[in-house]
Amino acid sequence: MKLAALFLILFATAAGSSLRQDTQKPDPCAKALSQADMNDCWGREYKAADATLNQVYRQLVSKLDDQEKAQLKEAESAWLKYRDANCEFVADQYKGGTMRPMAHAICLTDMTKNRTAELRIQIEERDR
Repeated sequence: MKLAALFLILFATAAGSSLRQDTQKPDPCAKALSQADMNDCWGREYKAADATLNQVYRQLVSKLDDQEKAQLKEAESAWLKYRDANCEFVADQYKGGTMRPMAHAICLTDMTKNRTAELRIQIEERDR
């Protein structure tokens, strides 16, 4: 029980602010009552973040020439490999536990939202 409480405090402090790009939005999973509910909620949050990333990626691609498209595709492939490996590493500290899926989804969500912000900056730079 102490380990779970410590995890929640540390994880909420470390990841909470970066997970919510808009600080006016409440924690989308705050009302989850069980670990299974939290796992499901963060899984949905990741899917939504991934859908947004794909939309922003397509917007950026539409502004690029063929060489830049190839560069972005290579960069995105490398980033996806890094994100997936990093989140496996982060989540595996809870390997075999019920919190692993949530830790994995929070990591994926956080990194995906950060990447989306990076791609949005590239769009803004090209729109100037």
